Amino acid sequence: MANTTKSASKNKKQRLVSSGRLYVTATFNTTLASVTDEQGNVLCWSTAGEAGFTGSRKSTPYAATITLENAVNKARAFGMQTMDLYIKGPGPGRDVALRVLKAQGIRINMIADMTPSPHNGTRPRKAKHNK
Repeated sequence: MANTTKSASKNKKQRLVSSGRLYVTATFNTTLASVTDEQGNVLCWSTAGEAGFTGSRKSTPYAATITLENAVNKARAFGMQTMDLYIKGPGPGRDVALRVLKAQGIRINMIADMTPSPHNGTRPRKAKHNK
């Protein structure tokens, strides 16, 4: 009895996607970037931690720049040339996103701010009584 073991190699087909979406989540602590196709299927992603930044260095504009450059370079491998930009959060990656896309030569079709804002907020504290 011969044991035949099949190699578990990934036969991932390289897709060509000319336009897609870039979702940037810029928190106070880190920056996350996801690149999707037009239907919303994630093609690649990048974070400040993946780029090698740790601790408080993840929350710097430089870390956001490197993170977004990595995401755009990965998207370029799919043949992406135009992107819709969706920005979410108050962090330092907000301003960097436009500069990186402009420097990389990616055409931007649309910019949308997806930052959640409360419509009414939480209930206020009980009023203090002065005696």
